Amino acid sequence: MAKKISGEGMHERFKHLQAVISGKRFLSKQGLGNEIPFFICPFNSKEAAAMDRTRQGLIKSLSIQGVEVLDINLYDLAIELLKAREIWEQILALEETVPKEQLKELLQGVLDPEAHVVPAIAQKITDKKATTGFDVLFISGIGEVFPYIRSHNVLNNLQSTAKDQPTVLFFPGEYTQSLESGASLDLFGKLQDDKYYRAFNIDDYEV
Repeated sequence: MAKKISGEGMHERFKHLQAVISGKRFLSKQGLGNEIPFFICPFNSKEAAAMDRTRQGLIKSLSIQGVEVLDINLYDLAIELLKAREIWEQILALEETVPKEQLKELLQGVLDPEAHVVPAIAQKITDKKATTGFDVLFISGIGEVFPYIRSHNVLNNLQSTAKDQPTVLFFPGEYTQSLESGASLDLFGKLQDDKYYRAFNIDDYEV
């Protein structure tokens, strides 16, 4: 399990994230070795509320510094998609009557990352570029949409869509990388979401 961070530690993390994301090196995608500019921001799942406040604070602070963030919460996006297809009320009704596995299969179909979720993100990217523009993409809500939407599936399908600006995925768990076992996204510090190699741990990124 990811180590719980004290209030002071969370403040230090806020300062690190602010310094990194507002930095020229990060925004110009330097030091990535031509890799896709995907970054994982892992945090202890017990601190989801604190990290949410940190993310919101970052968006405001970065905006003051002239760094525009496109903030996408996958849970909110999922509800948006279900309502757009006019099946939101149906899903709510089914939740009380059908087995969880059946509901899971249904949601995995209608919220398929390749067919539905990433195209919706791509549309938000296009819309944002057409108005204010943006410098960084934040993606959150990973824990809330599990197991219907898996983080590695989103990242895999985002590779051709979100490559112009850095993307930061706020991940409630651990992101470990080693030469022996590769990279692993461990949701809630317990469930191995899957292997994903093409991302950087933002905690290790230097300003």
